[in-house]
Amino acid sequence: MPRLIAPSTKRRSLAGKYGTFKPILVIAAISCLVVGCKEQETFPSRPITLICPWSAGGGTDQVARQIAMQLEHTLGVPVNVLNATGGAGVTGHTRGAQANPDGYTITMITSELNMLHWRGMTNISYLDYEPLMQVNRDYAAVFVRADAPWSSLQELEQAIRARPGTLTASGTAFGGVWHVSMVGWLLKSGFSADAVTWIPMDGSAPSLQELMAGGLDFVVCSLPEARSLLEAGAIRTLGVMAEERLARYPGVPTFKEHGIEWTSGTWRGLAVPKGIPEERAEVLTNALRQVVAGDAYMDFLQAAGFGSAALPRQEFAAFLEQENEAYGEVFASDAFQAVTSQRYGPWLFPAVVIGLMAVTIAVLLGSGALRVHDEAQEVTARGAFRVGIAVGAIILYMLVAEQAGYVLSAALLLAVLFWTFKVKWYVAAGVVLVLVPLTYQVFAVYLRVGLPWGWLGW
Repeated sequence: MPRLIAPSTKRRSLAGKYGTFKPILVIAAISCLVVGCKEQETFPSRPITLICPWSAGGGTDQVARQIAMQLEHTLGVPVNVLNATGGAGVTGHTRGAQANPDGYTITMITSELNMLHWRGMTNISYLDYEPLMQVNRDYAAVFVRADAPWSSLQELEQAIRARPGTLTASGTAFGGVWHVSMVGWLLKSGFSADAVTWIPMDGSAPSLQELMAGGLDFVVCSLPEARSLLEAGAIRTLGVMAEERLARYPGVPTFKEHGIEWTSGTWRGLAVPKGIPEERAEVLTNALRQVVAGDAYMDFLQAAGFGSAALPRQEFAAFLEQENEAYGEVFASDAFQAVTSQRYGPWLFPAVVIGLMAVTIAVLLGSGALRVHDEAQEVTARGAFRVGIAVGAIILYMLVAEQAGYVLSAALLLAVLFWTFKVKWYVAAGVVLVLVPLTYQVFAVYLRVGLPWGWLGW
């Protein structure tokens, strides 16, 4: 005979079945009500992040901060510079390319964008970006300390020839534009590509600091990047890799004047992730056009000695394509194999960590340490399970925050953590409703940190 269940008993059964998920469902629902679905907005209506792939104080950082300051006046919203350094420019260029294509993340791309993928360091290339405008171009120069024993390029070359491989230099990461500039000079002068030992660093600023500390024999970077030390008399420049002498530095001879037929330099430009709505790209392009044509930006370039080389959107895109093809031929040549090769690849450290984790798990499984034999170990296993859920929730937040946004992702993350550690749902809801908006207000509004916006808005 079928068993009959009283309605009240059935309701209690359902409550017990779904009561576990009540905190998460309630918190998520209330968070959505508080935040509200993102309404149609005029662009831009909130802070913009400008990613700089190189360290603070360097030439790219200086140009990025000047552009950001001028864009704030033009667009009427804060523009925050974020230095995402590391990996010879891979970190910043990758972060910019993979950002949400909503126009609120701009990247100051540099010539390394067309080098890194040829070296096998990333699959990111100019094709992952929608270029907006090239804003600057500078040439490489060679700098030594004021007390260095070399007063000309010829004397420095004599030292390299006398002690091949012993002199050290830097200016950027391994295989970066200043490194390639030095290698091209060495090859033109009849040296091997490794006649000077290159010390990788995240830009010109730390390289010049190391030069002053005596850790380097010379630095290769642009004249504007070394301007303050030059004016202070702390360093000297032996030559610039330009076609002709620069108007801002008329006393600096070119490499051609020294009999070295070699020119090299870098450029800087603004780009956004591929897939941005065309109308937003146009808003940013028009704003940049006003900035680079304005007196404030031109005065900055002239005062700092940076080169002006504005290229509009279509011309910049064509330039990126042409340069990418040219670098492909350069890095494929036998002469530049020393530049493209490194002793340790970029995946060495992650591979070692993953390998050690796999070995540790295998040893624990083999020894029976992960098996539950009694009640005490069962309690330990439950604790480990909760920790695993917490770690998984944090990893999930890192994966989805950029798309879903800080508010929704943080609310769900806290909800999962509170549920895992059995916090009463009404306490959890109260904390989430206070903590998430408060942290957003403090960091995104007052401290101007570029938190992910995502699907929801205030």
